[in-house]
Amino acid sequence: MSKIALETFKEEQVIAVIRAVPHSLGKKLAHAMSRGGIRLIEVTWNSDQPERLISELREELPNCIIGTGTILTIEELESAIAQGAQFVFSPHVNSQLITRALEANIPIIPGALSPTEIITAWQSGATAVKVFPAQALGGVSYIKSLQGPMGNIPLIPTGGVTLENAKDFINAGATAVGLSSQLFPNSLIEAENWEEMTQRARQLKNKGRMC
Repeated sequence: MSKIALETFKEEQVIAVIRAVPHSLGKKLAHAMSRGGIRLIEVTWNSDQPERLISELREELPNCIIGTGTILTIEELESAIAQGAQFVFSPHVNSQLITRALEANIPIIPGALSPTEIITAWQSGATAVKVFPAQALGGVSYIKSLQGPMGNIPLIPTGGVTLENAKDFINAGATAVGLSSQLFPNSLIEAENWEEMTQRARQLKNKGRMC
């Protein structure tokens, strides 16, 4: 499944990250992304009732691939697997998490920033490596600079990815990108403007298949 998932990330290129929101809002955000053509949806584990939200979205959005993120412990990972999470992101490199996810045939993308962390994650068996926060060390230019020594490692930058620079990250060598606040700005959430969020998703997906 990991190889298939990696190809899916390469094909879809965009991950909508639903982070730390109430359950009912999380469902509305996910549906807005699905209508806009984004199929990879990550529900962070610090959201309200993440287990329930993952399970319901798996049923309601069969064309989407529903995963989870901000997984910190084996216990959280086990709960996510039990609820049907189809991929897992963590903010750090933990070999036990990587091993357990692979045992369960679940793609896992740990977070790393430095070259040492990125290589450690990859050599530990990670499906891909989340570069977070990508903007901290130069954003697009940092991803591009990693391609020389680490061009064989699939990188998924988050943190600092915008509607405007997402394509630049892909062109710099990123396998996919993750976005949260850019797709779900507070002003649109407060206005309950789901259609504008859908348009943002559609705009992102329609940028010439980004590369």
